[in-house]
Amino acid sequence: MINAYAVSKPGGTLAPFEYDPGELGVSEVELDVLYSGVCHTDLGMIDNDWGFSQYPLVPGHEIVGRITGIGDNVSGLEIGQVVGLGFHAGYCLACEECDRGDHNLCAGARPIMAGRHGGFADKVRADAASLVPIPSDIDLASAGPLFCAGVTVFNPFLQFAIKPSDTVAIVGIGGLGHLALQVANAWGCEVTAFTSSEQKMKEAHSLGAHHTLNSLDPEQIATAAGQFDLIISTVDVALDWRVYLQTLKPRGRLHFVGASSAALDVTPLDLMGTQLSVSGSMIGSPATMTKMLQFSQRHNIKPVVEMCYFDEINEAIAKLRSGKVYYRLVLQHR
Repeated sequence: MINAYAVSKPGGTLAPFEYDPGELGVSEVELDVLYSGVCHTDLGMIDNDWGFSQYPLVPGHEIVGRITGIGDNVSGLEIGQVVGLGFHAGYCLACEECDRGDHNLCAGARPIMAGRHGGFADKVRADAASLVPIPSDIDLASAGPLFCAGVTVFNPFLQFAIKPSDTVAIVGIGGLGHLALQVANAWGCEVTAFTSSEQKMKEAHSLGAHHTLNSLDPEQIATAAGQFDLIISTVDVALDWRVYLQTLKPRGRLHFVGASSAALDVTPLDLMGTQLSVSGSMIGSPATMTKMLQFSQRHNIKPVVEMCYFDEINEAIAKLRSGKVYYRLVLQHR
């Protein structure tokens, strides 16, 4: 049996929940959960924001675990090995996207929190293809958020072939943004942080920013006209994106990793004159996660985390809802 914390209805309170996972599948791996991050995506699943949550629902998709069981068809993993598990617990492994290593784009990708249960538990199961070994000298207590926030902000640098000579701006210095600053700085870029918080303006420099600008001040933003090769937005609120587009160099890119549902007030004419691009992405493939871990290990990139215990999960969720987390929450066992 697996002991977990589950919610029984949209927006409900998490309560102890026990379930029988059945026989271990031939391609599955079972993990003892060591740590599990708490993310806004967990809130979205708890509240059924995207319409596919099934209850009872066990959240948790930033998982660090130790392998305790291996299916008969699994190779390359060992009992006792420590691995990471993110939003997806399996892929079809037969489509064009999987064949070229873009598993996160697989139409048959299986979320860890849909049709199965996530990592707010003592154990979790997933297909072996979704697991990523964690290098031995990465801090395990803070590693969980790397498998969601970390790979989400790392992915654009890899996918768009960002150069060390590029100038990069990060909009929003929170759970995603504080990691994006570290990645951009380690990549070798000149980095600007956009934030409306005076405190975060001060902190941004220690996280890797060379410059800071007020994200709500059009006059300050205008001083950066034509400066950036890439802007990464990590926020989930509507801003005046036309103003931000004016800070891009020709062929610059405004890229969204913050899960906002607000419509963009941008026209084709805003893009055409200087051949600008607007794009978005989330998470990344296991191959990208592996590269992200290697990069993080080499440059000592790590999330700033607050630790709490699994039996404090409802207090942790309430703190996340209030926006008072600094900068990521991670659950551990007593």
